[in-house]
Amino acid sequence: MSGSSKSGGGFLGLPGSRVGKWLVLVAWIIATVVSVPLGAKLSGVEKNSVTVELARGAESTNAANAADNFPDAKISNGIVVYVRDSGVTEADKAKAEADRKAFGDWAVGPVQAVSTSSDGRALSVVVPLDSNTTKLPVDAEKVRDQATGNLPDGLTAKLTGPAGSSLDAADAAKSTGHVLTLVTIVVVAGLLLYTYRSPSLWLLPLLTVGFAFALSRGLTYVMAEVTGVTVDSGNGIVVTALLFGVGTDYAMLLLARYREELYEHEDRHVAMKIALRRSVPAIGASAATVAIALLCLLAADMGFNYTFGPAGTLAVICGFIAMTTLLPALLVILGRWIFWPAIPRPGAPLTGRRAKAARNGTVWDRIGARISRRPRTVWLTSALLLGVVAFGSVGIKTGLDDAHVVTGKPGSVAGQELLAAHFPAGRTKPVIVISDTGAATAVAAAVKGVDGVAEVSAPKASNDGSQTMVRAVLKDAADSPAAVAAVERIRTAAHAVPGSNALIGGPTAIEQDKEIAQAHDRKLVIPLVLAVVFLILIVLLRALVAPVLLMLTVVLSYFAALGISWQLFDKVFHFPAVDIQVMLMAFLFLVALGVDYNIFLLHRIREEVGALGHADGIRRGLSATGGVITSAGAVLVATFGALTASPQTAFIEIGTMVALGVLIDTFLVRSVLVPALAIDTGRKFWWPGRLSRLTGGPGPVAQDPAPLSLVDSAG
Repeated sequence: MSGSSKSGGGFLGLPGSRVGKWLVLVAWIIATVVSVPLGAKLSGVEKNSVTVELARGAESTNAANAADNFPDAKISNGIVVYVRDSGVTEADKAKAEADRKAFGDWAVGPVQAVSTSSDGRALSVVVPLDSNTTKLPVDAEKVRDQATGNLPDGLTAKLTGPAGSSLDAADAAKSTGHVLTLVTIVVVAGLLLYTYRSPSLWLLPLLTVGFAFALSRGLTYVMAEVTGVTVDSGNGIVVTALLFGVGTDYAMLLLARYREELYEHEDRHVAMKIALRRSVPAIGASAATVAIALLCLLAADMGFNYTFGPAGTLAVICGFIAMTTLLPALLVILGRWIFWPAIPRPGAPLTGRRAKAARNGTVWDRIGARISRRPRTVWLTSALLLGVVAFGSVGIKTGLDDAHVVTGKPGSVAGQELLAAHFPAGRTKPVIVISDTGAATAVAAAVKGVDGVAEVSAPKASNDGSQTMVRAVLKDAADSPAAVAAVERIRTAAHAVPGSNALIGGPTAIEQDKEIAQAHDRKLVIPLVLAVVFLILIVLLRALVAPVLLMLTVVLSYFAALGISWQLFDKVFHFPAVDIQVMLMAFLFLVALGVDYNIFLLHRIREEVGALGHADGIRRGLSATGGVITSAGAVLVATFGALTASPQTAFIEIGTMVALGVLIDTFLVRSVLVPALAIDTGRKFWWPGRLSRLTGGPGPVAQDPAPLSLVDSAG
């Protein structure tokens, strides 16, 4: 079959034209050459300070910002604790004293004298280190190595405190980044190789994602420099997973449509133009849905959520542009051989899975036929199953304690336990109280009299003398309920001092305010995302009934994933709670990406319904897209599933929940529940759009209909 005037043109068809493909390739090479050095500067504008990811405008965040005006603002204390259960010896004290002198090589201020616990079994040394996020882990590691080296037999030494926690966090982040990149590439490559059975084709989506990644980093730097938008290095891992996931999905959808057209057209340029014309609207709608949903995070109070919105949006846009310009240009330039050994040509003999599909129909033909027989029974059963599973989320707990932020027991956590056993438990993470200087004495006295406070430091003046800071050490561990209650009492006491303008901060107060901000974001952002996605579906589908039903299925799928995930976290992984950011992040991904697959499915169904009638059109759309959407879902599961290899609990939980949600959506909601609902609803599914008013078309579906698709789109 030859091309026609309907094969597409203009900018959309540029990557498929004989000259345009080269122009697109050259443009991407230039863009990458420019983007790589810009992306290398990104670390210079990324905000790694503690305040970036905190609750915006909260009292504890304001206190952290105010603390920058004090002489020790650039100091992060490391606390080295030495413990001998039978009681410290003179040799132990000599070791600690020698270390204290050595610590001076890396300290930015005087290293305090060695402190001995009241029970005589522990020693501690406070080491002030430079809080610069690049320098701190390096210096903290040197302190740790010095403390743990050449220990007398029976003496244990651990580094804890803010510097120790920063070192453990840096180690975990480094491990996460390396593991995620390696696992993602290997798993995605394996799935693409299995899907396409080609030793070369699988390289193109990954190569194109690499170009998109370089462009997104370069543009993120430009965005930060030009607009002043805050860039947080902490969410880079999730952004990378998102880009790999959606980028590979878009690539698989385009590849499936392009291969279909290669079986129909001798000229690969014509085939690509038609493939672009028929697939880009659905891919574009999907990318727009995800991007706009991410931008809803600009309404968030939580710093991590707020900064993730623009960064994630930019990554999705770059992935979309790359997969609809660079990938098609590369495919046309390389020619049909890239599909070897199963090279698609018009009139090619049916072999392998294509021959089997021609004889027996695809698995999606058979699924569609079975759904058509009893659609109401199918969707009621599916919805009931999801509802039962969703009950697993009852009793879910949020907010991880310090001991479970990272899997295993990192050194800072072990050190905190040792310190708490022999010194006041809150020593590593004191409460910060900042007030106007005129009220400083009264504020310090008020805080000292609060139940739960073990000791209060001497007041320290700010650089301009207008404010004063004291640090209150709590009797209980900073992440305990007792510490939270003590902080509330401190706030009440300090705020009651006339003219104090007191700000209460520190780790315990920060976690309190993060909980409040995250609860606010869930209440605001989740309804906002639902409303935005619902409006987008109305515009895309030109209907009201279908969007309502789709949104209900997506929400049900989310709660089912939440139910299964919580049972896994609680019963299998033995996590005491879900990190406060997981529920919102997972909701955002699952709603946006779940709607994605429904858009791909219904876009194809709309094409078929006008020609075949409602029920047969649904079956044809399911058959034509079932394989490719399932394969794309598997890739997305693998991408987010790679996060579970991280030592950071939050990433394990996000990866697990999103992977489970995509599995549920791909293999049950999109492939069974939605088609059954659409068939049972009849043409009212499209009300009040044009398709709801169509008459005629095929009659009732036969019990054993002939296959509607000779080629399974997954390959």
